[in-house]
Amino acid sequence: MPPLTAREVYQQLRDAALEVRPLQRLAEQPESGHVLVDIEGWRLSLGFDGTRLLHCQRCQRPDGREGELGQWQRFGTDPVSLLSTWELAQIERLCRGLIQSP
Repeated sequence: MPPLTAREVYQQLRDAALEVRPLQRLAEQPESGHVLVDIEGWRLSLGFDGTRLLHCQRCQRPDGREGELGQWQRFGTDPVSLLSTWELAQIERLCRGLIQSP
């Protein structure tokens, strides 16, 4: 299976920012600075510096296809860098609520 492209993952983040698809925090969480979220079966590991979204570390689609930061950076971008300023602010706002939730 080919790896996920940055554009495919960006589309999920964009839909979550527009609240077309729900963004939910997964029960298990990795080390500090990362948040695992689910967008209708798409599992994303998002890297944060405080409340600022820096990058998408990894993404797995429901069918098992995956993509990760190292692959996307080879082509000069990652899904977060494709977000508009407004979309980025929306994702950060949604994730702040998830991080503060028990």
